[in-house]
Amino acid sequence: MVAIKAGILGATGAVGQRFVEALANHPWFEITALAASERSAGKTYKEAAGWRLDTAMPESVEDIKVVPVDPKAVDADVVFSALPADLAQTVEPEFAKAGFAVASNASSYRMEKDIPLVIPEVNPEHLGLLEVQQDSRGWDGYIITNPNCSTIVMTVTLKPLMQFGLETIQVATMQAISGAGFSGVAAMAIYDNIIPYIGSEEKKIETETLKLLGDFNGSEIVPADMRVSASCHRVPVIDGHTEAIWAGMRDKPTPEEVRKAFLNFDPRLKELPSEPERPLIVRDEVDRPQPRLDRNMGKGMSVSVGRIREGIRYIAMGHNTIRGAAGASVLNAELLHSMGKL
Repeated sequence: MVAIKAGILGATGAVGQRFVEALANHPWFEITALAASERSAGKTYKEAAGWRLDTAMPESVEDIKVVPVDPKAVDADVVFSALPADLAQTVEPEFAKAGFAVASNASSYRMEKDIPLVIPEVNPEHLGLLEVQQDSRGWDGYIITNPNCSTIVMTVTLKPLMQFGLETIQVATMQAISGAGFSGVAAMAIYDNIIPYIGSEEKKIETETLKLLGDFNGSEIVPADMRVSASCHRVPVIDGHTEAIWAGMRDKPTPEEVRKAFLNFDPRLKELPSEPERPLIVRDEVDRPQPRLDRNMGKGMSVSVGRIREGIRYIAMGHNTIRGAAGASVLNAELLHSMGKL
C-alpha cells in the first residue's frame, strides 16, 4: 500500500507532538510536512520542537525542516490540525479550499452545520456531511473535526447506553493540566488546589454531545433530544481526564445491565490501526479507574469506566491528549481512508 502523505499543523505544540508520536510509525500515513509558526519555520524539527513527551522523539522526524502554516508550503494529502482555535478559524478553510483533507482537533468548526463532528465508535454516519460541505462551500478538500477531550471521554461511554433511551446527562469533570497546554496553568495556581472553572469547557460538552448523538437526515444533523449539564474542574493531574457521570434513562436499566452494555460494546472498527482492542474497559475494583493507572490503556485510546451504581452513576476516565485529541483525529482519518474518502 502506498503511504498517504500527512502534514501536521502546529507540530511543535503539545497536541502537535502527540500527532508526531502517533504518525511516525503509522502503517497507513507518512509524515511529509511539519508546519509551525514563523519563528520555527526553517529550523529542523529537533531544533524547533522542544520535545516534552515521555517517549523519545522519533528519529524519522528529527531532521525534517519545519515549514510555515501555508497550503503552498505543505506537501501532504491530509493535514492534522493542532492549531489554536483562533488561528484554525482562518487557516483550516484555506487548506480545505486548496484540496487538503483537514482532520482538525481545534474547536473552531465543530458546531458548523455542514462540518462533521465525529467519534468513529459513536457516529461514523455523520461523514455524509462531507458531500454537503463540499457542495455548499465549493471546496475541493474538506474539514472533519473531533470533539473536545472531555466530550470524547464521556460520549464514548454514552453510545452503548442509547439503547436504554438516554434522557438526561450530568457530568462533573476533573481535568488534567495537560489539557491547557505546556504553559497553560501556572504551577502556583494548580499545586495543592482545584480550579472549578475552565473557560468554555462546559458549553462545549453540553452542545457537542447533542450533535454527536444526533441523527444525520441526509442534509444536516438533528441534535439528540436530551439534556446535558456539565461542571468542569482543573485538577493537579498531568494526563487523564476523570469524569463523574449521572445518566437518566427512560428504561431504568440496572447497574448490571449498564455494565453488560459497556462490556459488549463493539463498534466493529478493528481494521483501523489506532482502534484499541477494547474501546471501553470496565474496571470492577471499588477505586478504579484512576488516571495514573488507567490512562495508557489501549495505548491511550481506551476509555475506562467503573463504580457503576444505582442511579445510574459511574466514573469514566481517558487520556486527554491521546484519546481526547491527537489520537481522535488520527482515528478519524483512518476511518476516512477505510471508506475511500482519502
